[in-house]
Amino acid sequence: MPARIPSLAVTAYSATSALGHGVSAHVDALRSGRGSLRANDFSSAPLECCIGRVEGIEDAPLPQSLAHWECRNNRLAWLGLNQDELFEAVSAAIERHGADRVALVLGTSTASIGASEEAYRRLEDGHFPQDLRRPGIHTPHSLTAFIAKATGIDGPALTISTACSSSAKVFASAERMMRLGLVDAALVGGVDTLCDSVLFGFNALELVSPEPCRPFDARRRGISIGEAAAFALLERADIAPHSPRLIGYGESSDAYHMSTPHPQGRGARAALDDALARAGLREDQIDYINLHGTATLKNDEVEAAVVGERFSPRVRASSTKGFTGHTLGAAGGLEAVFGLIAIEHGFVPGNLGCTQPESVCERQLALRSEEREVRVALSNSFGFGGNNACLAFARADFA
Repeated sequence: MPARIPSLAVTAYSATSALGHGVSAHVDALRSGRGSLRANDFSSAPLECCIGRVEGIEDAPLPQSLAHWECRNNRLAWLGLNQDELFEAVSAAIERHGADRVALVLGTSTASIGASEEAYRRLEDGHFPQDLRRPGIHTPHSLTAFIAKATGIDGPALTISTACSSSAKVFASAERMMRLGLVDAALVGGVDTLCDSVLFGFNALELVSPEPCRPFDARRRGISIGEAAAFALLERADIAPHSPRLIGYGESSDAYHMSTPHPQGRGARAALDDALARAGLREDQIDYINLHGTATLKNDEVEAAVVGERFSPRVRASSTKGFTGHTLGAAGGLEAVFGLIAIEHGFVPGNLGCTQPESVCERQLALRSEEREVRVALSNSFGFGGNNACLAFARADFA
């Protein structure tokens, strides 16, 4: 098993999703049980499903100095950077450590592919239209390159694209960079936006629900797709003695099937074991688990079995995808923020949409928001191809 790691301070964090812009909007929605899923009004052709669409993206063009990066995904990233004084916190970290000593590690599953879709729909004599002849936005690295330019971060810049675990794995990569002395701080997170590729792609896999998704409900019918931007700034613990901590992580790849988890949850269990080992914790010390909980038949079945077997009913667990939809490559980052919210605001978000819970984890599921002390929170992210990550966060006085 891996050795325990020194904890890192989360000195700033932010989220922008269909629930709203900024942490306060998310706290209010999660606490009150107010979801954000609505009938699909985005795709270029009719598709019966529900989506988690962020309000205001269409009305928020990038500043002229960044216009070369203009696209929906980078607009959402820009909105996210400008919430919760995150931009100011990043600038302060650059001033404190130097621009080349701050890393940028971001997760995304589609980057700015929506712009590429539009370009192909508007071909002019076989070529992209003039306004979309900007190579930088037609690459998987578009998001990271844009944010490096926007923030002035000049350290290592890495894009991770491992499906649904993308922006959970960024925390692990950043911790390793910092522990090896390559950098002194890291901006991590993830951004993904709605596009035809994911809406019709998941529909082709028969994984999209025609109604709002219902994680861990016995009658669940599949996922609802959403979009989000989520960020966290990691620095050494002595920089911010009272900030919440990243205390552990685990990663695994069971490679069982392209889109189905291992039937016994082999990869999920391995990621959980490694996260607990790096955090120096036992299962009975966990207060809250933000479950991956996509509301697909197999994912929820396997994750429910792991939770029911490994954790006592004292541990509270929920999937928040009933609030936001599955935000794909941004899900790990967004749900890490939900774990931090649970710690700092003293409540467990409810498992929205579930009325007939899976029996194997029924005792652990928090169907509604619960006010309680949360000292330690886990966040699960299990992607296609069996690419898994589990993050562990703690209150500063418990790390």
